[in-house]
Amino acid sequence: MSIDRWIVRGVAVAAAWLGMAGSALAATEIVVWHAYRGNEKSAFEKVVDMFNKSQGKIVAKTLAVPFDAYADKITAAVPRGKGPDVFIFAQDRLGGWVEGGQTVEPIDFYVEDETVASLVPGMMKAVTYRDTIYGLPLNYKSIAMIYNTAMVKSPPKTTGELVRMAKEMTNAASGRFGLAYEYSNYFFHAALMNAFGGQVFADGAKPVIDSKQNVAAINLMMKWFKQDGILPAEPSSTLVSTLFNEAKAAIVFSGPWFLGEVSDSVKYAIAPLPKVDEAGGAPMRPWLTVEGIYVSAASKAKEEAYELARYLISTEAALVLALEGGQLPTSKAAYNDPRVAKNPTLMGFRAQLDTAVPMPNYAEMTLMWSPVTTAMNKIVKGSATPEQALAEAQATVIDSIGKLRRGK
Repeated sequence: MSIDRWIVRGVAVAAAWLGMAGSALAATEIVVWHAYRGNEKSAFEKVVDMFNKSQGKIVAKTLAVPFDAYADKITAAVPRGKGPDVFIFAQDRLGGWVEGGQTVEPIDFYVEDETVASLVPGMMKAVTYRDTIYGLPLNYKSIAMIYNTAMVKSPPKTTGELVRMAKEMTNAASGRFGLAYEYSNYFFHAALMNAFGGQVFADGAKPVIDSKQNVAAINLMMKWFKQDGILPAEPSSTLVSTLFNEAKAAIVFSGPWFLGEVSDSVKYAIAPLPKVDEAGGAPMRPWLTVEGIYVSAASKAKEEAYELARYLISTEAALVLALEGGQLPTSKAAYNDPRVAKNPTLMGFRAQLDTAVPMPNYAEMTLMWSPVTTAMNKIVKGSATPEQALAEAQATVIDSIGKLRRGK
C-alpha cells in the first residue's frame, strides 16, 4: 500500500474515532432513582433502556433504592446537590419536599397541554402543589375488593350485602372470616372515611381528624369488628394474606401489591369496593396513591431529565409497565390496547379509580400518620372511644403543625 493511501486511511480512521468520541461526549448522562422490585423493576429498567435507544443524546441509568430508606435519602441528598436527576415517589411526600426547598424542580414551563390530555383525568392533581406542577404522574394504586371466586360467586355491591355474606362465611372458632383487611391502618380505613365525607385535612391543611363524619366511619368499622364479628383481630398484612391463601377469608380489601402474595392455587377476581348503606349509598372511596416522576432541583441536566419523565408516561412505555410490570399506567391510550382491556386484574383496579380520592400531598401530611395510628390502635383495643382517640390525635397534629410553622 502506498504511503498516500496509508495517510488517507489514517485520516479516515482518526475521523471515525473523533466522531465516536464526539458522540460520546455529546451524550448527557442522567440517573433515575426508584424503589421497584421483581417484575416492576424489570419492566421499568426495560423502559429506560427503550428510552436510551430511542435517541442518542441522553443516557439514563437506574438505581433501585430500598423503599424503607428511600424518602429519607431524597430528603438528605438532593438539597445538598447530590442524588439523582430524576426520582419516582408517591405524592404524599410532595408538599414536604416543596416546603423544605431545593428538592423538587417546578416543571410548569415544560408541561404541554398535549401531555396533560394524554393522561387519565385527575392524575395531575396529585403532582400539583399550591397550583404549581412538580411532576408527571407515572402510575397509580388504590385498594379494591379482591375475592376468592370459589367462595364468592357474585361480589357484594353494598355494605348490607357484604355483611350478610360475610356473616354466612365467618366461623371465628375455626379462624374463618368473611372479610379481612388492615382496618386499623388509616390508609385502608380511609375508604370508609371518605364515603362518609370525612377528611384528615380541610382546605388549607386545617386538621379535621375529630369530625363527626370521621367518628361515624370508625363506628361502622368497629361494628363490623365487634358486633358483626366478620373481621379478624389484629389484622396485619401477613395475617390477611395467610387467611386469603388458606381460604379462611373470602374477601379482602387490598391493592395490586397484595397479588404477589397470593398462592397460585387461589383463583381470585377484583371488583370495586361496595357502596355504604350507612352513608346514604355513597361508595367507599379509597385513597389513590399516585407515583410521580420528579426532576431533582439539584440536577444539572433538567431538560434531559424532563425528556425521560415525558417518555416514561408515553403509551409505548405504559404498555410495558402494565403488561410486564403489572402497574396501572396513567396513559389513557394504554387502556385501549386489547391486551390491557382484556386483563381482568388491570381493569379491575382501573374500575376502582372512578371513586378513588387522591391522597393529600400537604406538607403537614407526614405529621398525621403517627397520631392517627395511635388513635386507631386505642380504638380497636378498646382503651379509648372514637371520640376520645380522634380528639387526642387532632390536638397532637395541631400542636405539631404549630411547632413546624414556628420553626420556619
